[in-house]
Amino acid sequence: MKRFLLLTLALLFCSSHAFAQEKPASAEEIQIRQLERAWNQAEANQQVKEVANLVDDTLVYTDYDGSIMNKSEYMKWVAAPEQKADHLFDEGMTVHVYGNAAVVNGIYRESGTNKGKKYVIRSRYTDTWIRYGSIWRCVASHSTLIPAK
Repeated sequence: MKRFLLLTLALLFCSSHAFAQEKPASAEEIQIRQLERAWNQAEANQQVKEVANLVDDTLVYTDYDGSIMNKSEYMKWVAAPEQKADHLFDEGMTVHVYGNAAVVNGIYRESGTNKGKKYVIRSRYTDTWIRYGSIWRCVASHSTLIPAK
């Protein structure tokens, strides 16, 4: 019985020690995750004003086809009536905060219509955020298409 009790205590200690090593998300990391999700929703709904509030005036947006857009060009693309995302789904993201900067990488799936044709894509992305005072803005975004198998 003593052996069982010691073994149980040892297992509890080891498992709680393993959980204690996982670092909880910081307030900044949580905020960046929320901003990323808000951006996906605003873009899918073609809410230009909301997207414009999330990205910096110096935005460099590199799309999966290799095209590069500044903020003005990107806003026109978000609003384009021939391009409409029905669904943007985040498959997961990692956020690293470095003081007043944050780098996000992850994978998203998107479905919609472009020039009358249905599409479904899956892409890896990297977004770079800078904090100005208490406000975070995305300054660079890059996506790379993941080919369908």
